[in-house]
Amino acid sequence: MAKNVAVIGDSESIKGFGTIGLDIFPCDSTEEVAHLFRRIADSDNYAVIYLTEEVFNLVEKERSRYESRLTPAVIPIPGVKGNTNIGISRLSSFVEKAVGSDIIFND
Repeated sequence: MAKNVAVIGDSESIKGFGTIGLDIFPCDSTEEVAHLFRRIADSDNYAVIYLTEEVFNLVEKERSRYESRLTPAVIPIPGVKGNTNIGISRLSSFVEKAVGSDIIFND
């Protein structure tokens, strides 16, 4: 049963996650990130995979394979280059699907 949490992103953005016990996978190469994501997601060792927003965008095709599965949960997080609001947009979309209205982020 998957219990671990992985964090994938550029080394500067994710190095702090290792200090709190999460498994970090620095990947500064855009060519290797898709392979790394698939390897971690297919390993069945991780219940949650955090991706920096930059990586989240780079592995869009690969992420689609896991959207219908319960695990791993794939969650975008901001990196050191800034926040693109991908995580907030996704959360808002999930809430809207669940309750029929954007009750959290409605302006």
